[in-house]
Amino acid sequence: MLSANWPFSPKKFPFFYGWIIWGFSTLGILFSIPGQTMGLAVFTNSFIEVMGLTRTELSIAYLIGTIGSSLFLARAGLWYDQLGGRVMITIASLALSLMILYISFVDILSKSLGNSVTVSFVLIMIGYFGVRFFGQGVLTSCSRNVLLLWFVKKRGLVGGIRNIFVSLGFSLAPLFLAGLISLYGWRESLWLLAVIGGIGFSILAFLFIRDNPESCDLQADGISSDSDEEVPEEVESVTLKAVKRNPVFWIYSLSLSVHALFGTALVFHIIAIFEEVGKSQAEAFSYFIPAAIFSTTSNLLASWVADKIPLKPILIIMLISFCIGSLGFINLEKEWGFWVLAFGFGVGGGLWGVLSNLTFIRFFGPKHLGEISGFSSSLTVFASAIGPAAFSLGFDFFGSYAEPAQICLGFIVILLFTAIFIDHKEGTNKAIDNSIVQ
Repeated sequence: MLSANWPFSPKKFPFFYGWIIWGFSTLGILFSIPGQTMGLAVFTNSFIEVMGLTRTELSIAYLIGTIGSSLFLARAGLWYDQLGGRVMITIASLALSLMILYISFVDILSKSLGNSVTVSFVLIMIGYFGVRFFGQGVLTSCSRNVLLLWFVKKRGLVGGIRNIFVSLGFSLAPLFLAGLISLYGWRESLWLLAVIGGIGFSILAFLFIRDNPESCDLQADGISSDSDEEVPEEVESVTLKAVKRNPVFWIYSLSLSVHALFGTALVFHIIAIFEEVGKSQAEAFSYFIPAAIFSTTSNLLASWVADKIPLKPILIIMLISFCIGSLGFINLEKEWGFWVLAFGFGVGGGLWGVLSNLTFIRFFGPKHLGEISGFSSSLTVFASAIGPAAFSLGFDFFGSYAEPAQICLGFIVILLFTAIFIDHKEGTNKAIDNSIVQ
């Protein structure tokens, strides 16, 4: 077992070491960008050019790779529970850098193996599987989970502050990566990402990350052992097997997944969706600015409030926001449709970030957090993979993107009514006012 006091003791720091973990949690999610949709999309045209694949073929390879990666996230979560965040973040970061390097040589490998469409398809599909699994899946989940154990009373607010930097980084990432490609080329840009974001970060993560405050002889929230302040208690931990029989897990996981499906489809087809109703490409891209403002604002406010109230009201407001956004989508040809779409999906997306961060440790405890959140992430990643294809097929069948949106709206309404009437008991977490837990 790796000592928490190697190569130094976190207890000797002049401030609470949880804030160091906050920094690495933030960086871990940001360095997963090469495995995120917005990070990979910037390289799409370059891949099409050098691999001889059509856009559809590359999209199918991405779909299969993403779905394949989702099947193993629960297992990766179990490894997190067994090995801890320090080891898993280090391994995931190194593995992601290796998969990025692999993708940078896919065209060369394809030529050495005959340079057929089938060979290129299989090779890039393997690459997509790797970066999606280690990037969007393992590195993101482990970086998110490791912070949760260091804060209890301030857990929501601390996560909300992190999400501001993550949102800013994700928003600027496409522009930054496009600039790298224009300066150095797509292959060299991937090499830089692999070395700096993968190898460099993994070394620092191994040196500085610690799994939990107890291993460092510290207490959550920085409470001193000499203080009379009550140490916050976690809820009783529940196994994944038991969680799968709990309707609360499914209502939250399906609500998170429907946003992944709908939101990814919206981003993936954003230009075509706007062009269908007579709006320009510039108008399509302008959607992201107000949506980001609404998202960041709602995330920070909800993160602060979440430390004081149960999660049920946040879930209900999130689903109502998605309903509002869906109405904006369906009526996008109208002037008000744009702002209703941006408001609904912006606010809903911000609340989504709060729930994806807090739900599983608040309801099911910390002991099996990796496995439980990993299983939920597999559902979310699967939904994000099929979203663009589902809307594309819906457009082919109905002749419009509005009909698939209406189907999604119907499903969201069902989730909303279920969320209202289902019992959301959050156990005995003393960081929450038990008198208002329902």
